[in-house]
Amino acid sequence: MSAGIITIVLGAAFLHALWNAVVKGAGDKTIMLGLIALGHVVPGIVVVALVPSPGWAVWPYVLASTVIHWGYYYFLNVAYRLGDLSVIYPIARGLAPVMITLGAQVWIGETVPPLAWAGILTVSGGIMVLTRGVFSGTLPKAGLMAALAVAVMVAAYSLVDGVGVRLSNNTLAYVGWLFVFEIIVAAFIFSTRLERLRAVSPRVIALGFLGGVISGAAYGLVLYAKTLAPLGLVSALRETSVIFAAMIGVLWFHEGPRGNRLIAAGIVAVGIIVIGLGA
Repeated sequence: MSAGIITIVLGAAFLHALWNAVVKGAGDKTIMLGLIALGHVVPGIVVVALVPSPGWAVWPYVLASTVIHWGYYYFLNVAYRLGDLSVIYPIARGLAPVMITLGAQVWIGETVPPLAWAGILTVSGGIMVLTRGVFSGTLPKAGLMAALAVAVMVAAYSLVDGVGVRLSNNTLAYVGWLFVFEIIVAAFIFSTRLERLRAVSPRVIALGFLGGVISGAAYGLVLYAKTLAPLGLVSALRETSVIFAAMIGVLWFHEGPRGNRLIAAGIVAVGIIVIGLGA
């Protein structure tokens, strides 16, 4: 895996952690997720208006991804209402690289070298360091189950979009239509919560929309990287966003303890190096 791809994915990881922090810090997380979905739709419309069609073969993947993302938003909302960013996020993202790598191997026969596997497991292990003590009762059982459900949703849409974008005649077109279809999510949230939407300040609306644009940029970069490198490797690097999220949790939300985060960051850094050597 080239340094350029690694840089793209790490940049996407930071952007992803940033928009999750926006959701966690919101007073009304459901409305914020609707605004983020809307922040995907507007750039998506611009993109599909300017680029050629992605081809008929990708539509089942776009539709499947839309349904899976609906589940992702639902469980993410539940999880963030019950637990800290620096606990929920590692559980939700730490398990995904291994599931995606195994899924890609079974579904499309995509294999990675043993050293790269070692890097993937190291990254996931480093991420899971942040969950130490989670089973001691610090996180409600419902929050834990919601975070695990998010991990499954992440693996599912990553595999679907990883295959779909490779079948596409145009990467940008696939990304654009994927974002346009999120109008379904935004419309459902807002149509059933009009009073709550009216109570939101213009500043929060702008912040949520900007969060959506940031989220869209992050995922677009990841999908582009998946056309150039194995899905499991990209996903493992992508989940380094957990370290960024942990740091944001400490510095922005004053979550603790800090020791776990430093240890996890070191382990993940080693995993990234191993991935780079093994890919």
